[in-house]
Amino acid sequence: MKMIAVDDVIYFRAEDKYTKVVTAEGEALIRKPIKDLYEELDPESFWQIHRSAIVNLRAIARVDRDWRGEPVIVLKGRDETLAVSRTFAHRFKAM
Repeated sequence: MKMIAVDDVIYFRAEDKYTKVVTAEGEALIRKPIKDLYEELDPESFWQIHRSAIVNLRAIARVDRDWRGEPVIVLKGRDETLAVSRTFAHRFKAM
């Protein structure tokens, strides 16, 4: 068992019955649904961007657009990107 500070989290992603917690140091799994987790997080620091993903706003390097014009989040210091679903795309319209 390992304690992870919320400020260290880059993003959370739902995976089957677990939620993957991604930090700069690695990944861990917790048994808490994304929906329940989001209700406990500070909305000034974390935004839900997909029904299966929550991102730490401080971890966002920039927001690009995919070939359909939908927002895609590029993370600071990471190779992977995070897709933003249409439901949550309105948050990134001005970006």
